[in-house]
Amino acid sequence: MKFSVFKIVIAGAFLSSTCSLAQVSVIEKIKKNPKAPFSYAELSIKEGGKWEGNQYVGGTFKNINELVLPAEHTDHSSYIRYEGIGLENNQIGYRLYLDWRNATDIFGKKVNTLVLPEVGQDGFESYHHDAPWGQDILKSGRTIGIGSYGRYDEQNDFVETFKIVKNTAVKVNNEKEQSYATINYKGWKTWGDAIDLQSKLTIFNKDRFVKVDLNLTNTISGLCTGIVAIKNIPVKQGISKNKKWAYIATYGNQTETKKDDNLGMAVFYPLESFDKYVKTKSTHTVVFKKTKSISYYFLGAWSLEPNGLKTEEAFYQDLDKKLDILDKTHQL
Repeated sequence: MKFSVFKIVIAGAFLSSTCSLAQVSVIEKIKKNPKAPFSYAELSIKEGGKWEGNQYVGGTFKNINELVLPAEHTDHSSYIRYEGIGLENNQIGYRLYLDWRNATDIFGKKVNTLVLPEVGQDGFESYHHDAPWGQDILKSGRTIGIGSYGRYDEQNDFVETFKIVKNTAVKVNNEKEQSYATINYKGWKTWGDAIDLQSKLTIFNKDRFVKVDLNLTNTISGLCTGIVAIKNIPVKQGISKNKKWAYIATYGNQTETKKDDNLGMAVFYPLESFDKYVKTKSTHTVVFKKTKSISYYFLGAWSLEPNGLKTEEAFYQDLDKKLDILDKTHQL
């Protein structure tokens, strides 16, 4: 029995070491040719410390490829670096909180090189402030942020997130032209029976968009995505020529940088799956028809990005080009 336990411990240590080496290899490859297009997905947790209630005390961050969230983990537990998974390419970065919030934030980049491995190494406050590489530019608050997912509660006019989940497992993969995170939520409870949901978020070595694929064990109503609603920033809607795809989008001074900058955000969705648009108190919400699977895209575009989209006109021209591509090919 002791020998079996010993083997399990050694196997776990070997797996952790292998995962860490795989991440290091990806980082080194990208940094070796910093001007080349790249995509990158990251997951980093603390090791060597201990749990004290819902706080992880001590330890140092280490990149890994997969994780089952500990029962103690919640928001601001100081366990996962920048509190979630990261997705990045030359133009932009995103992070999705791996806790009940399940919101997606935007890391605005002022450089076109890899930055995520250094973000949050000194805690989750520094990246909210201006740095040579950029910063977290979106204040998601108690919303799903940009392009994340939840379930629209029509009675309470509210997007329900992931407050009740039996367990959550996540894995990141880095390939030649794309990187992605796969998240499995087991026993997600909103109303009615608990269900399992798998999400896959893919960023490519081009452009700014992320593809989201959602698959559920049972068909449900109210599955939704959206964009955080910022005061005094209007929402616009676009529909493709053949009425196959559409988008909702916002543009303006809606960052938390306290600068004279602009941010555009958009969600593209297939019209055959579209039920309705709802403006809740805090979210521009796209509600899907009753379904057990859906794919859509989201993107952000910051005006301070190098060689980025500097004006509202340029932003919406870019969206319309993408809408035309989706109308013809159903993919970006």
